[in-house]
Amino acid sequence: MVEQLPEAFADDDHDSDNGDNGAASDGDDALAARVKRVRTTVTDGSGSHALRGLYLETINRARLDFDFEKLCSVSLSNHNVYACLVCGKYFQGRSKASHANIHSMSEDHHVFVNLQTLKASRAPARTRTRRLMAASRSVSVYILPDGHEVMDASLNDIKFVIRPVFTESQVATLDSVAVQSYDLNNKAYLPGFVGLNNIKSNDFVNVIVQAFAHVRPLRNHFLLNADITGSELVDRFGLLVRKMWNPRAFKGQVSPHELIQEISNASKKRFRLGEQSDPIEFLSWFLNNLHMGLGAKKGGPPTIVQKTFQGELVIESQPTAAASGEDSMPVVNSENPQVTVTKTPFWFLTLDLPPPPLFTDEADKNIIPQVPLATLLSKYDGNTPHESGATIKRIRISKLPQYLIFCVKRFSKNNWNSLEKNPTIVNYPIKNLDMAEYVEGVDSARYDLVANICHEGKPGTGNGAYKIHVLSKAKDQWLQIQDLFVEEIMAQMIILSESYIQVWESVGSRA
Repeated sequence: MVEQLPEAFADDDHDSDNGDNGAASDGDDALAARVKRVRTTVTDGSGSHALRGLYLETINRARLDFDFEKLCSVSLSNHNVYACLVCGKYFQGRSKASHANIHSMSEDHHVFVNLQTLKASRAPARTRTRRLMAASRSVSVYILPDGHEVMDASLNDIKFVIRPVFTESQVATLDSVAVQSYDLNNKAYLPGFVGLNNIKSNDFVNVIVQAFAHVRPLRNHFLLNADITGSELVDRFGLLVRKMWNPRAFKGQVSPHELIQEISNASKKRFRLGEQSDPIEFLSWFLNNLHMGLGAKKGGPPTIVQKTFQGELVIESQPTAAASGEDSMPVVNSENPQVTVTKTPFWFLTLDLPPPPLFTDEADKNIIPQVPLATLLSKYDGNTPHESGATIKRIRISKLPQYLIFCVKRFSKNNWNSLEKNPTIVNYPIKNLDMAEYVEGVDSARYDLVANICHEGKPGTGNGAYKIHVLSKAKDQWLQIQDLFVEEIMAQMIILSESYIQVWESVGSRA
């Protein structure tokens, strides 16, 4: 039985912008003849198209990679981009003169999917139930050059890799049930604890993304709100978090290429691919831009970033006057003893390391200096004075956040403008860090460590590398992640690292 398929309908995504109205090419006759052959299909008794079965079998999942920016490989346009499911390349449009159509004819590749729409649902879903129902529908692909649309449940795994969707019940078990997954190569990986590709000197981004992907409120927000959009930076970060926690990934690693491209654009090349930057500087910028990208408004409701990370400090400032002599210490200005009290929010607390000893004897030359975390936190006890320009400040915490971030100042510039690294090891407990003595009117405020970013190597851009330790609560196991390398590590080894940024979870904030 022979059936003539209907003529290819107009591209729903405005492919007419791709030059379809231009002059006919020399190969139009051959193209038309081939299109006619493809459109004539043989059907079995049930009426299903052999065309669908024939070409869906050519899909090569091992070559599909949806982590990179959605740009046409020919025109570099991000409008109306399709992915060839045979070779994995991106092309624009699906009309007669489009790059996707030309690729289909020249390479004999016929199955394409729209990376923006996925043809999952055209009407906006206003309730969570409807959104989940829309997400469960089969994805549509197009058979080119015919333009025939095919919907098949066997393609749902591709849809899930492109745009993962999670249910509340799935998210609720992430910290209690550890389920090992397997990629297409039958290689085991633990969802959420996958490596991030270091494309070129972007390890400073990878460690911050890994840390935020394991902050429970922030992680759950992006896993459960895949359809709620913010700024482009917010959307790309949310998609990356969902891919990291994908239990049905084609490969056990993720590339942050899309996010890094947007970071470069949003920061006006301050943080860019190919140039290593300071994770603390990036952390400050990233938190503020996520906060603004989620719709932060003065006097408006707090964003998830604000509710998770923002605390408050009380700062007492008093003017000072230097006594005579170069080596004299600043003293309180008796003519103007007024103390100014201000309250200021904070995203993280900076900890100052004591300077390392300049000289050591022969016996102590290999000993690395150490300092207790409590000594560094004395900066925030409200009693220890700190000189800042012409003022003396005393700082105390008035409000602790759900997740507390410490940033240890390891790098400083010497008199020759060269960067130096302080190798001092910070001693701290992994669990039950009590912050009560640094907060007004609080009897107990205990925190557990959930992420520890450290630096290895010499100071200076490109001379060292950053890695992170994160806790798998479901396995009660610490893992060390450095770009693509993921391995288990004992908790006792973490405190021996040169900690740079730490994320602590309030024990009382757990659900």
